[in-house]
Amino acid sequence: MKNTTLLNAYESNPINLKWMNGFPPENDKIVSAADGTFFDFPALRYSVNHMREFYPTRNVPASKHSLYHHKVKLDDKIDEVKFIPWDSPSAITWKESLDKNYTDGIIIVHKDKIVYEKYFAGLTQQGLHSAMSVSKSFTGLLASILIAEREIEPCKLVTDYLPELKKSGFAEATVQQVLDMTTAIQYSEDYTDPKAEIWEFSEAGNPFRPEKYKGPKNYYEYLQTVKKEHGNEHGKLFGYKTINTEVMGWIISRGTGKCITELLSQKIWIPLGTTYDAYYQVDPSGKAFAGGGLNLNLRDMALFGMMILNKGKINDTQIIPEKAAIEISKGGSKEAFEKSKEYPKLTNWSYHNMWWITNNANGAFMARGVHGQAIYIDPTAQMVIVRFASHPLSSNKLLDPLSIPAYQAIASYLISKEN
Repeated sequence: MKNTTLLNAYESNPINLKWMNGFPPENDKIVSAADGTFFDFPALRYSVNHMREFYPTRNVPASKHSLYHHKVKLDDKIDEVKFIPWDSPSAITWKESLDKNYTDGIIIVHKDKIVYEKYFAGLTQQGLHSAMSVSKSFTGLLASILIAEREIEPCKLVTDYLPELKKSGFAEATVQQVLDMTTAIQYSEDYTDPKAEIWEFSEAGNPFRPEKYKGPKNYYEYLQTVKKEHGNEHGKLFGYKTINTEVMGWIISRGTGKCITELLSQKIWIPLGTTYDAYYQVDPSGKAFAGGGLNLNLRDMALFGMMILNKGKINDTQIIPEKAAIEISKGGSKEAFEKSKEYPKLTNWSYHNMWWITNNANGAFMARGVHGQAIYIDPTAQMVIVRFASHPLSSNKLLDPLSIPAYQAIASYLISKEN
């Protein structure tokens, strides 16, 4: 497939490009997980809405009764809110930012009402979309719930739950260090480096491996091969590494005897009153990809964000322990985050229980995924923004200069309306 990364949002629209259309589709319109073309841009813009066409999956059943019905009061003035992107000399409008971010769908909730809702590039109000690494924050919340319910102890060692990892780099790391991603493990998530460990990890979960493949057969086998960084200690330095979330997903399942798909459904998805079943991509052993495999509906994700904002409540019903909802917003070590030098533009931020904490004046925090997925929660503005996107660039380091000031501008606008 030719390099078309310079196509803009309109030119790369999957409806216009007609991916997978026809019976059968034309050869140059077929994308596949077997050869990796499904994740090449611009085909990525089709795939994020159709992950079940490419991978085996496992359902997260939604509520069949007592569905939540969103209140809607749209505010047309939001499109004209202006902000200045980082490192930019001039302001742009919120509306202009949507195409620049290759937005597929976005909802703004203010005081439990949807005040803005738009869909693009084939996503609909009824559709499901890949959440990418927003999945990590769902895993982190499940862990926070189990910690609040005393089913998991954060100060215990990983190996107290998973003795299989005694010879791995995770030996002597605590559960809390895994949750805060301060484990000193040898693992790179640099997608531009063909030798980065992320590719070995991905291959362990790939159901389309070549017959000659001799590596780990699934994610859990891979985790047992991970080594500790020479000369570094657990708990000292933040390092964003997906395999921490896989360890946490394993601990959760080992501690409860349930797959995270079942646990998410029972603890959150059904009590919340979600409308649509979510689903996870699974590895060859049928285990859910805890660090990036969740696919869900945008309105349901907005409802999830509202619950977190409201300290675990929806319509005065406590869905999850209040302690768990409060815990994720507390923040981790600013020092460990800054010392990592991974995100130099995120000044004063921290990371805790697999959520990103801005530590700004509004107390905002968020869940983030590659290619532009986000849940942004601002308690002061009583606002939740949820976004699905399919940006050609994967790293949030490259997307933050446009995204973060946009979210902050909407928060300021909503606060100003009340004054």
